[in-house]
Amino acid sequence: MSKLTFYENEPNTLVVTGACPHDCPDTCSWQVAVNRTTGQAVDIWGNPNHPVTQGTLCGKVDRYLERTYHRDRLTTPLKRIGPKGSGQFAPVSWDAALQEITANLQRVMAAYGAEAVLPYSYSGTLGLLQGEGMATRFFNAMGASRLARTICSEAGFEGYLYTIGATEGMEPEAYAHAKLILIWGSNTLTSNLHLWPFIQAARKQGARVIVIDPANTRTAQAADEWIAIRPGTDGALALALMHVIIGENLHDADYVEQYTVGFAALAERVKEWTPERAAEITGVSAERIRQLARDYATTQPAAIRINYGMQRHYGGGMAVRTVTCLPALVGAWRHYGGGIQLSTTGFFRRLNGTKLYRFDLIGDRKPRTINMNRLGDALSLDRTRIARAHHRPRPIDARPTPEQAGPPVKALIIYNCNPAAVTPDQSEVIKGLQREDLFTVVMDHFQTDTADYADFILPATTQLEHWDLHRPYGHLHLMLNRPAIAPVGQSLSNTEIFRRLAAALGYTDPCFQESDEEILRALIERQQHPTYAGITWDRLLQDGYARLNVPQPYLPFAEGNFPTPSGKCEFYSERMARDGYDPVPTYTAPRWSDETDDSALEVDAPRDQSLVCISPPAHSFLNSSFVNVDRLQKREKMPFLKLHPNDAQARQIANGDQVRVWNELGSVTLTAEVTEDIIPGTILAPGVWWTKFSPDHRNINQIVSSAETDMGAGATFYDTRVWVEAKAENGRHDAEANVHRHAIEQAMAAH
Repeated sequence: MSKLTFYENEPNTLVVTGACPHDCPDTCSWQVAVNRTTGQAVDIWGNPNHPVTQGTLCGKVDRYLERTYHRDRLTTPLKRIGPKGSGQFAPVSWDAALQEITANLQRVMAAYGAEAVLPYSYSGTLGLLQGEGMATRFFNAMGASRLARTICSEAGFEGYLYTIGATEGMEPEAYAHAKLILIWGSNTLTSNLHLWPFIQAARKQGARVIVIDPANTRTAQAADEWIAIRPGTDGALALALMHVIIGENLHDADYVEQYTVGFAALAERVKEWTPERAAEITGVSAERIRQLARDYATTQPAAIRINYGMQRHYGGGMAVRTVTCLPALVGAWRHYGGGIQLSTTGFFRRLNGTKLYRFDLIGDRKPRTINMNRLGDALSLDRTRIARAHHRPRPIDARPTPEQAGPPVKALIIYNCNPAAVTPDQSEVIKGLQREDLFTVVMDHFQTDTADYADFILPATTQLEHWDLHRPYGHLHLMLNRPAIAPVGQSLSNTEIFRRLAAALGYTDPCFQESDEEILRALIERQQHPTYAGITWDRLLQDGYARLNVPQPYLPFAEGNFPTPSGKCEFYSERMARDGYDPVPTYTAPRWSDETDDSALEVDAPRDQSLVCISPPAHSFLNSSFVNVDRLQKREKMPFLKLHPNDAQARQIANGDQVRVWNELGSVTLTAEVTEDIIPGTILAPGVWWTKFSPDHRNINQIVSSAETDMGAGATFYDTRVWVEAKAENGRHDAEANVHRHAIEQAMAAH
């Protein structure tokens, strides 16, 4: 008997359908059992009726009730009573908190202008309403600085858009029909679990699954083959594949002729990209490159799944742009089960959100935009650094002078994010958060690393306690979340907090009086594009989700119709040329491979002894969410790194040793796991641990720079040169690991 059937037969139980809010392509439809007498949620499971969720939740979200009812859940507003960073707070009333927050914001704006207020948020929830809906209204009315939310996917999106025109591609169900699947820079079993059943269905029909990744991930171990590649060299591999495909006349000449532009320029470019040249760069043998190219070109349908890991290095945008050319080159788009997927957000691009975000509230003001990856610079009082923090997504975009930088950030409002843990150049971010003249408000469920530096912490509701609407980036179903329980303690939704702040600041526009349900109903009823035909408020209330009005099976580019300026897949992009890029796919090397890099001089260490660090999410965490859930933290055990036996032997590092990882930015202590599941010359350090649960109160972002990607000014988490050495205090390795584990458990108990 399914959980749904069981609880539907329980007269004292109410079943509420909602949607997972977290930063994952799957955006699962979940169902929650609520005791009608107590109002408590007693169980949660994946909706068995949803075509993608299919009744299962990931191991993280399956523990969502433990997170909602966690012993450390914030239930009342808190005011700082100790030094910044000490974590010392006292409860206050909502009225007192709002009154003092308002007074401080008014003080800052009177002295420095509204741009001295900076919102800082990301994907703690992906909901349209609790994410940026009411918040954008509030900051538009204020005229605060804007935030470029570039930390995750910006470079890849730009490269994809230059080539295809929108982040459209394969729907997940299509993968079940593929005959060859390349999972390229994606750990599907950790970050996209609900795609895997469709991949398995394809395998049962004889499909081969190949993973291209620097690490032998869970997904690679479950696939048919792992192709180990050096970080940031994916573009070189793609160019060599095209060299073979075009050189051996394996491309789909008819599709290329009808539905692409720039083939001649592409063919000329890839002549120089022999498999031998790419092998030197990527570490993949020339023979394997040739065979992969032939298999990909001659096996249809052929599917590619790329994810955001591929673009978290200096050349990330160009890498995604280059890989995205492959399906059009071989005509994979003709077939259901062929093509590529980075994100499905492009399918939702016609959602009319004008009235949701109310950009008209800005009026004639033109606030500056700050790149979230450069928070350390933005919080500096140095005008040169503040200017450097401005968002500059393309080569042609001018960098402001120090005189044009605008005011220092004097007030910081943080929601849906934990920047002290997740943002690059961690030490500089912490220095900024420690400023006594910086007034900081944090909205969260827990007292995170960031919250320790706040002046006020405001308790926010979880997804079980509020309304929201979600457009996923891994499937085509619009998702409604209904509140299942009343807010825990005195917590309020993000929307209600911003409503109250707006009222306190005297913002009288009627949009600040609309309820969450009114806003969402009006948003749905406002949609006129055919894509949303048949999606009604009543249908969402009944089912919790509705598929976009597109055919199924859906072949978006079987006959071209690319949403590019030319209407075709653009091997040559005029827009790229205008934006300051090479208009033809090329290879942009990662920073770690730069022979002129002088970071070795800054740390007085031999360059040839450096390693490349990549820091993907830990399997049991979702960025910095779930890190404080006991069961999930125990699964991850401790902050660690993986390094190849060759690299370990050269540094006299044994399995279980405490090691120091450092570069010119700082250092962090991790536990070594010596394994052949990582390519030589590279270390993998899963994140994102809260610093308060880390042995030296730092995490891997201590050594990640705020350097930007080639496109979109994205983050370069997988392009970090480091040095690694065993710590002098290592003794018996098992004993050391146990001591470290005990320290982590003590930190958990303390918080």
